[in-house]
Amino acid sequence: MTTISLAAGLAELGLDLPEAAQRKLLAFRDLLLKWNKTYNLTALRDPDQAISHHLLDSLAILPHVGPGPLLDVGSGGGLPGIPLAIARPELAVSMVDTVQKKATFLQQAAIELGLANVTAHHARVEEMPGQYAQISSRAFAELGLFVSLTRHLLAPGGRWLAMKGVRPDAELQALPADIAVDAIIPLNVPGLAAERHLIILKAGS
Repeated sequence: MTTISLAAGLAELGLDLPEAAQRKLLAFRDLLLKWNKTYNLTALRDPDQAISHHLLDSLAILPHVGPGPLLDVGSGGGLPGIPLAIARPELAVSMVDTVQKKATFLQQAAIELGLANVTAHHARVEEMPGQYAQISSRAFAELGLFVSLTRHLLAPGGRWLAMKGVRPDAELQALPADIAVDAIIPLNVPGLAAERHLIILKAGS
């Protein structure tokens, strides 16, 4: 298994993040692995693997994240929400998880890392209020379910950002007729020898 440093991975992704943000990303990785011992937030235990499989995997979608508040659904260990919030301090990032201990971790991570742009919610997403310009998910649900559970939260003109492994053609074909596929973007994640795709969806009129 090849490992990659955060700095090398960011360079490969073409992301120029300040030293302070890079330190914060590594501090988040350490926090995630520390809490993981008690809370089972991720299957990964290896600190080097966490750089590629969590930090760089989350940040691979950064160039496709637009302006306007972002809701990260089924955030679990804070992925991709917290890495995105660290990389884009001006971006308002809300995260929601139905599991209390995961929501507690998200709140604690935001406090310890000094992320004033992060809000964590313990709730079922279908019962959440609010409007968001973009709604992200990483391995949350199949696309049709993701869209149906969060549709009331998408602001007019907003976009869904669904992180997937292999290209989910069957899920794309099963989408409701009024959901438009805006883009299917293959992602090359440094240090991760697996297919990754970002699916960007919009609601039709």
